[in-house]
Amino acid sequence: MSPADEKLWATLIHVGGILFGFLPALIGYLVLKDRGPFIREHAATALNFQLTLLIAYIVGGILTLVFIGLLVLFAAWVLAIVFGIMAAVAANEGRRYTYPLSIPFFS
Repeated sequence: MSPADEKLWATLIHVGGILFGFLPALIGYLVLKDRGPFIREHAATALNFQLTLLIAYIVGGILTLVFIGLLVLFAAWVLAIVFGIMAAVAANEGRRYTYPLSIPFFS
């Protein structure tokens, strides 16, 4: 895969995470991880962050019974948008990006 294609797919994986949750990162990781080190790194990073967000959404959903869950859900939603945009810009420029607050499940 050419470097331009790797940057494009990495950018799409990060933007897809904003729109569709963990599915674009999971599909990108499973399908594109052997296409190059750049796309593998970005797909794994995006998947780790999306799984961390999924955990935050589940915890926030449970905590809505105590009314603090709405704050957790809102914070996770805002972080998903902000960090997803930052990661997409970094991928488009060909730079590495590590999501803050992300649990490393895949490498």
